[in-house]
Amino acid sequence: MRSRPIGFLLSTLAGAALAFGGATATASANPPSAPETGSASVGAARAADGCYTWSGTLREGSSGEAVRQLQIRVAGYPGTGNQIAIDGAFGPATKAAVTRFQAAYGLAADGIAGPATFNKIYQLQDDDCTPVNFTYAELNRCNSDWSGGKVSAATARANALVTMWKLQAMRHAMGDRPITVNGGFRSVSCNSAVGGAANSRHMYGHAADLGAGSQGFCALAQAARNHGFTEILGPGYPGHNDHTHVAGGSGRFWSAPSCGI
Repeated sequence: MRSRPIGFLLSTLAGAALAFGGATATASANPPSAPETGSASVGAARAADGCYTWSGTLREGSSGEAVRQLQIRVAGYPGTGNQIAIDGAFGPATKAAVTRFQAAYGLAADGIAGPATFNKIYQLQDDDCTPVNFTYAELNRCNSDWSGGKVSAATARANALVTMWKLQAMRHAMGDRPITVNGGFRSVSCNSAVGGAANSRHMYGHAADLGAGSQGFCALAQAARNHGFTEILGPGYPGHNDHTHVAGGSGRFWSAPSCGI
């Protein structure tokens, strides 16, 4: 796990100062609502985060950028075989994902995102918005600027961020043991150089190839079914006996015959 930056500590102290001073954070995208069950008041929420700061409470029916940012962080909790849309609309699927996220971390699991949920997310993310246990560098061993794929560089990088949050959820579910990422995004030329499929999701930033680590390829492939990965390829599938491939994106294709998938 990476060390938290000094900005994290300063913002935490700032949040504590607000709480003790009785100040109340203002809501941005949503009207004031009751604080999250079992949580501190909105005024006790952290004042600022180096990546993104939520204010107020988000619930089913909310919409906007605050919801979209939340969806990225709970993308790994869609339920077995599912994937939530990152569309800024807080519907039933987002509520279910928030509920699973809350349950995974011992929070009041009501599907309403308030201070306790946001504070847990703040603990899980670095100032560049990546989850604490994964980096952009791990998800791109092809080039430094995310260019040359099947989508724009910005889209490829954004897709990789969602992939990392799915991996963070999977890591937590597997006992918080490190997950080895051997590669992710590929430009068309990088994909060709390694003999990747012509329609590989690596070229969209959706995919990651995982090493066995302490879990083993099959355990990784089996766990991936629960964390928003619509493509899972592993042992028994041609060319995948030495890694487990996971990816998001449209459609679903799971094949790891040696693992019962």
